This record gives sequence, structure tokens and C-alpha cells, in this order.
Amino acid sequence: MDHFLYRDGQLYAEDVPVAEIAAKVGTPVYIYSTATLTRHFRLFDEALDGMPHVVCYAMKAASNQAILKTLAQLGAGMDVVSGGEYARAKAAGVPGDRIVFSGVGKTREEMRAALEGGIRQFNVESEPEMQALSEVASEMGVIAPIAVRVNPDVDAKTHAKIATGKSENKFGVPISRASEVYATAAALPGLEVVGIDVHIGSQLTDLEPYRLAFTKVGELVDRLRADGHDIRRLDLGGGLGIPYTRGNEAPPLPVEYGNLIKEVLGDKGCEIEIEPGRLVAGNAGILVSEVIYLKQGEGRDFLILDAAMNDLIRPAMYEAHHDIVPVVEPEAGAEQAAYDVVGPVCESGDTFAKQRSLTTLAAGDLVAFRSAGAYGAVMASEYNTRPLVPEVLVKDDHFAVIRERPSFEEIINRDTLPEWL
Repeated sequence: MDHFLYRDGQLYAEDVPVAEIAAKVGTPVYIYSTATLTRHFRLFDEALDGMPHVVCYAMKAASNQAILKTLAQLGAGMDVVSGGEYARAKAAGVPGDRIVFSGVGKTREEMRAALEGGIRQFNVESEPEMQALSEVASEMGVIAPIAVRVNPDVDAKTHAKIATGKSENKFGVPISRASEVYATAAALPGLEVVGIDVHIGSQLTDLEPYRLAFTKVGELVDRLRADGHDIRRLDLGGGLGIPYTRGNEAPPLPVEYGNLIKEVLGDKGCEIEIEPGRLVAGNAGILVSEVIYLKQGEGRDFLILDAAMNDLIRPAMYEAHHDIVPVVEPEAGAEQAAYDVVGPVCESGDTFAKQRSLTTLAAGDLVAFRSAGAYGAVMASEYNTRPLVPEVLVKDDHFAVIRERPSFEEIINRDTLPEWL
């Protein structure tokens, strides 16, 4: 569910006409709904009622300060994967004891910053990282709480580029070596083992891979406790998918995900940490673009938009589908046409959809890419010196620009010339 609905023939974001935002801010523009962000976070929080838990939003999905602060005020923790994300979380008012630091390549500088600013735990992914963290913590005279990310070798049955739980993926340590790795961790100074971490991938649409992975984690809890480790937290990652195509079978609901966690791991007496990102932010955002030209090609028509792959890279990078809808609601029985929907970037890969059936459109019409709130603005670039897309947050009947579109002068002035030029 989201809060982008037609009303009186116009697409609205909550109680604000999308066309009004486009007229004032320009296009392309990302628009987010506070009500949708709030609802989706609460669904996860409520799904784990009855268990000690923390919902740490995976902020790599969408990390604007206004989004983070909205979620932080609801009680969300944050899952960060870089020093920059850690700084963003802190700037949004998230206390260190609600921040989990994940990622395979943490630097010593990032470790030091998190230990100075406060951290709930590091999810360590290798023995070299564990050694480095031990040295940093010991130098600082502090203790670093850790969970070891284990790779359960479970096929998440998702896109190859976002699968993380198979043996060939770069993430975590093989679960078969977990006892050995935990013994090493317990022997290192400056570290405190507090739990187990697992994350098998993103955009999962079936609970069975979770069941397989969580069952293995439950068995590992018993083995590690028998070895003398105080396992009191289970970080189960995120990855629950969203319906990118309306009308298709919906992925599992957060309540079903929560029930599975309770069924498989509820008897372990552990605090549960989950890290949803896409399901919180994905359907909470749209990308609005204007049609520049309708171009007739050899056997096909091209709908050329002012948005491009640098603004929304998911279709080019993942062959991802986004529903594309007109901002003016089509009349019942309106004429349809098949378009290749493309942007103006000088790449053939700058294609959002091929032979997509849409209501007949013309230059000047506005369209919206649905489910663009996650991995949209955060993955945008200034390729072709195209300014980063502005972001807008809507709440009820008002909206605010939460990231301005930079001018060409601002972009160019970031460059510095050497003294000999």
C-alpha cells in the first residue's frame, strides 16, 4: 500500500497534487510520502510484538536526512554500511546504541569514528576485519560489541546482483567455520561477542529461503552457547521484497515474516534485530518526469523523458521493472500505445522499459515511476553533467524540498584547477 492515489483525475501524493509539486520544483523530481514511510516502519515493528527487538532501517535504500529523522522519531534504529552513513544517522539524531555497522570493507577510520560516537554493534564479516577492529578498540581502550556475519549458503532466489547468502558471495564467513571464527573472536582483546548476523539478499518474495537460513542460525546458537559464547542478539538482516508490478502476486507481508521469526527462533531467548530498507522506503517514493518528445522509430515509438538512467539506474543496472503511470488519470477505455521509454543520456542502456503499453502520451505530459523510493535517489549521479534530482517530502497537505537541484554553476565550481592552468 502507498499514499499515491488518483483523485479528481489527478495523481496525488497524500493530499498534494503531484502536478503542483512538479510545477513548483521542476522535473525530474523524487517525491516521498511521510504516511507511507510511517506505516511501513510500524508494520515491521508490530510484526515483532511480544519479542525483544530493534528495527534498524537499512538506510542505503534512501538516506535523506528528512527520511532518517522521520523514521528516527518513530523509534527506528539504523543499519549503516559506511562512515558517511554513520555520520548521516548521527546527524539525524539516532543514538549510537541504535546503530548497527554492517559491510565487508570497514576501514580503521570508520571503526574509530563509530567507537568514538557510540555503536550498538559491528557486524564483522571476516577474520582480518575482526583483527583490525580488535587493534583499534584496544588502542582506544574500549570494547567493541560484535556479531559475526555467517553465510548460510542459502539461495535467496533473487537477482544475482543482490543475492548475498550463497557460498560464492563475498559476504560473511562460511557457517561451517563459525565455531572456529567465534573462538578467534573470543580470544581477541577489545572485542565482545554479543550475537550472530545473517543476511541472504534483497527483494525476496518467498519466505522459504528465510526459513532455511533462520533454521541454520538457530542450530548455530545452540552450538555456540555450548562452546561458552553468550549469544544474546540475532541480527536477521532485511531483504523482504515489494510488489514492483501492480496486480501481480504480492510478496509476503511483514506480519508473516515476523511470525516466521517467532516460529523458528522464538525459543532462543535472543533480542531480534531486523534491517528492512526496500519495503520501508520503496513504495513511499515516486520519480516524476516530463515527456520531452515522442519519436517514431523503425517499427517502434520512443517516449523520451527528461529523467534518465543517472536519476533512476535500477532498470539499466538490474533490468528492474517500475510501473509507469500518467499523472493525469486516464479515462476508462483510453487509447493505449506501446512505447520504448527512454531518457536523454547518450547510452543505449538509458532505457526504462521496452514496448511498455501505456495510455497515449504527448510532449509535456507528466509520468510517475512508482516504487522508486528505494535505491533511486541514493544511486543517482551527475553523469552527462545532469544535476542530481531534487527530493520532496510530503506530509498531509503540504510538502517541502528536502534536497535542492544544484545549478550547473554549483556543479562546475566543485572542480578545482591546478596552479598551472
